[in-house]
Amino acid sequence: MWHWRASILERLGSFLIDSDPPKRADIILVLGGDFWGPRVVQGAELGVRGLAPRVMISGPYYQGRPEGDLAIEFLVQKGYPRELFVSLPHHATSTIEEAQAVAPQLRRLGVRNVILVTRGSHSRRATLVFRLFCSGVSFRYIPAHDEQFQAERWWTNPAWREIFFLEWSKILATVLVKYPVYLVRELVANVFIFQKHESQTEVRPPESHRYRPAVRSG
Repeated sequence: MWHWRASILERLGSFLIDSDPPKRADIILVLGGDFWGPRVVQGAELGVRGLAPRVMISGPYYQGRPEGDLAIEFLVQKGYPRELFVSLPHHATSTIEEAQAVAPQLRRLGVRNVILVTRGSHSRRATLVFRLFCSGVSFRYIPAHDEQFQAERWWTNPAWREIFFLEWSKILATVLVKYPVYLVRELVANVFIFQKHESQTEVRPPESHRYRPAVRSG
């Protein structure tokens, strides 16, 4: 009985980790939150292997400087070429906000295929979020080594359990609440834009053809 339960728990933990085979892409995108650790190193390694011409490092500001700038300095000190990297600063405080901040930049660059790098336990949620909130771009996921989570035995460690429940709760919140709300807002905004466009392009008869009441004499 316990073996059966452990198998289910292991599957639930393993579900959080999404990984695709390496394949060449237009750009490698490293998500914010780890500018001196395995995440940025993984992105750099994929870049020097030739899987994409540039490595974009996303992240908010840290002590007044973009995380991407700090990560690039760290990677250059480790011997990686500076010209491989580009920093993408933003003010996002969640994965959804980060996807919404990154999406227009990717479209502006004409990017269609992206290798996304994040920590292992965050990879499934990142997969979900970027596919929902960054449409028109194809993502492949190659997670960095995650020392903070062990999918096979997550229930045996308090820190691993906390990560497990946090990730699952955010996945459910994204699917059941945040994405439906996003769709409704997009629908309302599109309806408003359509109605505004219709009102501006409404055809009116020329002034000379408008009906004028006859003027009766005497």
